[in-house]
Amino acid sequence: MLTFDPRIDAYIAKSAPFAQPILEHLREIVHEACPDVEETLKWSMPSFEYKGILCGFAAFKKHCTFGFWKSSLLSDPHGVLESEKTAMGSLGRMASMDDLPSDKILKSLIKEAVRLNDEGIKIPTATRKRGVVKEEIPEPEYLTKLLSKNKAAKKTWEAFAPSHRKEYLEWLTEAKTEPTREKRLAKTIELLSEGKQRHWKYQS
Repeated sequence: MLTFDPRIDAYIAKSAPFAQPILEHLREIVHEACPDVEETLKWSMPSFEYKGILCGFAAFKKHCTFGFWKSSLLSDPHGVLESEKTAMGSLGRMASMDDLPSDKILKSLIKEAVRLNDEGIKIPTATRKRGVVKEEIPEPEYLTKLLSKNKAAKKTWEAFAPSHRKEYLEWLTEAKTEPTREKRLAKTIELLSEGKQRHWKYQS
């Protein structure tokens, strides 16, 4: 039985006209390839879960993105996936339906992602002397938009090491309610504008 999250309906409806058919099509393909998939929102972006996170998409002003949670583990025989993890997702920038791989290729990738979750295969973690580096948290669209409007905050953000960015991303994405997230978001921009890390008070 197909299940649709009304929050994703709203997300697509609010997206730019060019993005709507792309998102609707991707959504349809995901459901066709994995009938038991469940829809939800992760980091304020439409996501699909099946025994864990499977994939998700996002819409921006001039392009859309689609990403597999375990993209690095997919075989990609047709060479359609981005070789490195970027903000452009697994399929790169998509501004029209012509930018999407064929339905056959998309379904094969989704089914492989389903198999990985069925088998409980996890993304390998990179190790360092001081511990384990976990999979990066995607940068939420709401943060990206605010950073683009504040040059000082954006400059600090781009200069930060991944570990410093992660402190803010965890704080924002772990907010339980919308009001809490908005307060944290405002504080984040304030601190970044001042060139401060999340836990700057505890720095020696």
